[in-house]
Amino acid sequence: MVSTVSEARPGYSQLLRTPGAWTFLLPGFAARQPFAMLTIGIVLLVQHTTGSYGSAGVVAAVTGVAMALFAPQSGKLADRFGQGSVLLPGVLVHTVSVGALTALALADAPLWALFVAAVPTGASVPQIGPMVRARWAAKLEGSPLMATAAAFESVTDEFTFVIGPVLTTALCTGLHPAAGLIAEAALTLAGGLAFAAQRRTQPAVGRADGRTPADHVSALSVPGVRVLAAAFLGIGAVFGGMQVSLTAFAEEIGHPGVNGLLYGVFAAGNMLAGIACGAIAWKSAPRRRLLTSYTALALAASGLWAMHTVPLLAGLGLLVGLCIAPALITGYTLVENLVPASARTEAFTWLTGSVALGQAAAVTVAGRLADEYSASTGFLVPMAGTVLALVTLLALRSRLAPRAPGIVVRSGSETAKERVIGHRVPVSVD
Repeated sequence: MVSTVSEARPGYSQLLRTPGAWTFLLPGFAARQPFAMLTIGIVLLVQHTTGSYGSAGVVAAVTGVAMALFAPQSGKLADRFGQGSVLLPGVLVHTVSVGALTALALADAPLWALFVAAVPTGASVPQIGPMVRARWAAKLEGSPLMATAAAFESVTDEFTFVIGPVLTTALCTGLHPAAGLIAEAALTLAGGLAFAAQRRTQPAVGRADGRTPADHVSALSVPGVRVLAAAFLGIGAVFGGMQVSLTAFAEEIGHPGVNGLLYGVFAAGNMLAGIACGAIAWKSAPRRRLLTSYTALALAASGLWAMHTVPLLAGLGLLVGLCIAPALITGYTLVENLVPASARTEAFTWLTGSVALGQAAAVTVAGRLADEYSASTGFLVPMAGTVLALVTLLALRSRLAPRAPGIVVRSGSETAKERVIGHRVPVSVD
């Protein structure tokens, strides 16, 4: 379906005039807030009850790994059976699981019990961001506004990362260590149910060509999606490493409340860059922009470990945030050209899941480093993650070539093969 919005200039004002957009944007905004609150809420609560950043990081990591493993399955089910059918049971399971994890932590339960509760907590995180992106893709297929929608979604995601950590930190330090997770569960339940109720704007489950759910294409069978998923691990490393290391840094200097401010500055940079990316009419190819943005991100993240004062850390954190948004936006934009419409939600959730997996690994490693050495050593994690992601992109950049019109990626015995109906069409990327 192509939007009826005028395509003379693909700006935010035109995007937001897309018919029906606000019906899923408003509940989607509320429902995606918990994604930015969950990890920091777990870290703050478990660190309070155990006194260890390492233990807090491991519990948060279990949650992140569970989310990374189950998010693509959630996206695949949403593509097959509809977003509402997946969200309704998902938000209920998540709310109950967060409640159990919170109660166990407050009861000083053994670490293994927290791990048991952390698995369903992470596995049931509602994939609102990918679902909203899939709704945009369904409405704007073939429109130049799709790139603007990708930028808008990145801005929205980063706005949640401005609000979420600050709100969670304020609740945990000002009210009660469990207040952040309680608020996360409440927002998940209310926002998730409201978003699920908007069934008119969800992508169609059926296919115009008559294919059935059994013929569903796997997004992971596309080589470019695998490359992007690997690269997005580096972005997750930045998020996870920053969350734990900033928290430890604030504790080291005796001002725990400054953690929310520092992370908010970092996320604000991401949001500002996202706004700018959406306003620019790019002439360079997406693949080239992705490599450029990852290079800048790796360079900026490599200096975090050397910052030992609040102003310096805030300044470089702002720069790191400015570099993340272009990488995220370009990656999500590339997905539209890499996979067929029937697999987009799944593809988006693979990227989101990769961010969560990278975040989980970073939280674990940075937490251990902060416990055994200092907060500064925890900042080595974002550096390592972004450098490895950049190397991966440079080595496998040829796999990010968009599929040509008529290409179909088969599942089953033909997984990962691309066949053009009638003849092969050459694809130019740069």
